[in-house]
Amino acid sequence: MSLALDDPTIFLALQKGASQLQGQFVRGSNYTFLVEITLEEVSLTAVYKPVRGEQPLWDFPQNSLAKREVAAYLVSQALGWNLVPPTIFRRSRLPLGAGSLQFFVDHHPGDHFFNFSAADRARLRPTAVFDLLINNADRKAGHILRALDGRFWLIDHGVCFHVEDKLRTVVWDFAGEPIPVSLLADLERLLPALEKDAQLALELKPWLRPSEINALRRRAVGLLKDPTFPPPPTDRRSF
Repeated sequence: MSLALDDPTIFLALQKGASQLQGQFVRGSNYTFLVEITLEEVSLTAVYKPVRGEQPLWDFPQNSLAKREVAAYLVSQALGWNLVPPTIFRRSRLPLGAGSLQFFVDHHPGDHFFNFSAADRARLRPTAVFDLLINNADRKAGHILRALDGRFWLIDHGVCFHVEDKLRTVVWDFAGEPIPVSLLADLERLLPALEKDAQLALELKPWLRPSEINALRRRAVGLLKDPTFPPPPTDRRSF
């Protein structure tokens, strides 16, 4: 059954469907699995990241990475950019306990940032702004998927939203360029939703610390005040 990624059936299945392990992704630091989710006549594939499979990090709160996957999805949706596949946090009826579930996007597995064409890279300005906003500490080449229809999707957001500047990314192509006006307008629209007790702030509250939500808003304000893609930092590893 083919489902559009905005189909509410996807979320219902992710939240309530029966799950069965299909395999494990073995190259990452944390345990990540491919699962089949079934709810009545709906069957879909999802990426499952159990909290108990997270490796402790010295600079991120313990057992928080799966929750940050959900936060990235919520921010992407609030911006209207739809960069992150549907993602939820589920606490029960999963093989290894609570964790994030993300709709698996059929994509070209051999494609990654370093073999994209110049024209394809030029389409990644929203990705670069998104990573600046969520303070992505781990945008690897393979974390940008080209779907079978040619659309780009972003995955792996477990180490984002830190209050300190942690940006590490392969996407530095636009350094020194002005951020497009259309993207700035979306950031401007996002700001009221991040005020205390506003809609997005409340949606993020279960997944991020208050200080991290405040830092997210400060980064949005900073991008609007200085609307230029920054250069790579020279005082730390930038990729």
